[in-house]
Amino acid sequence: MLLTKLAVILTAGAFLASAINLGEYGKKAYGAVKRSLPDSETIKPRQNTVACPAVWTAVASELSTLFLNTTDSLCIDDARAAIRAAFRDCGAWNITSPGGCDGSLILAADELTRPENNGLQAYGAKILAITQKYQAIDSSITAADMIQFASSVTIVTCPLGPRVKTYVGRNDSSIPAVKGHLPNANASAASLIALFAQKGINAAEIIAFIGAHSSSKQFFVNETLAGAPQDSTPGEWDVDFYAETISKPTGVFVFDSDASLAVDPRTSATFSGFVGKQKKWDGAFIAAMTKLSLLGVPEGSANLIDCTSMVPTTRPVPRDVKRATFQ
Repeated sequence: MLLTKLAVILTAGAFLASAINLGEYGKKAYGAVKRSLPDSETIKPRQNTVACPAVWTAVASELSTLFLNTTDSLCIDDARAAIRAAFRDCGAWNITSPGGCDGSLILAADELTRPENNGLQAYGAKILAITQKYQAIDSSITAADMIQFASSVTIVTCPLGPRVKTYVGRNDSSIPAVKGHLPNANASAASLIALFAQKGINAAEIIAFIGAHSSSKQFFVNETLAGAPQDSTPGEWDVDFYAETISKPTGVFVFDSDASLAVDPRTSATFSGFVGKQKKWDGAFIAAMTKLSLLGVPEGSANLIDCTSMVPTTRPVPRDVKRATFQ
């Protein structure tokens, strides 16, 4: 039976070979047949089967402790800084410049001193020290990977936060990122859409990204209101940000850039579409954040190692947590 099936396959293969023979059909017909076939890259299986280094289990454990408030089981300011740092390290890249997710945020001499990175100095020193600690155990660890891995751990440390696809294997660089490629909290929707387009990120992905402001507090946009949250539940990873950016309740600080994106015709439907839709936002955020974490990385994830399994799982909102209300 097996030999019979093999003979049939070989006969079919010979028939196909003759069907696209250049001598019989000519180059034009052959080209048409070839174009109708799937691209070989789309059907080639991934070759990267390297296991995630075990050291990342210990890293995840330490970071989980660093980012969690053990009193109320919510995420803390270092957790908020970790998410911001991941974006800042990768987001300074665009199609015209080198860099990207390369650890330069904490390795280059001046990046953390730039105004757009205010508030990240203390966290930068902590995550650099953790990087160096684990490099002494496993030399494959890089600052670039640590910044992104820490962000993934942070997101699940905040209650409701989803597991984001997490890779390691990036190269480090101490060359400062080019200035002027990061968004401004007072920017218009139009300028933000243009800025992110230069990174290969579309308008819908921008809206998914900024939902991370759900766990954010501002300190430098308006220093008279330092510490003001960007939604009423800054210790949780929820979708309150989307509704409250629109309604602007007392006590919630809304960036001008977020307000602009909420009403711009190109982004308003996506923005309002996340109101009350936790799972919908989670899916969109995971895809957008995974894309961000590969900016400037040669060949994307092809040569990286998948360490998503080392990231803890999503945590529920503690039952005894009372949501903040502002008068």
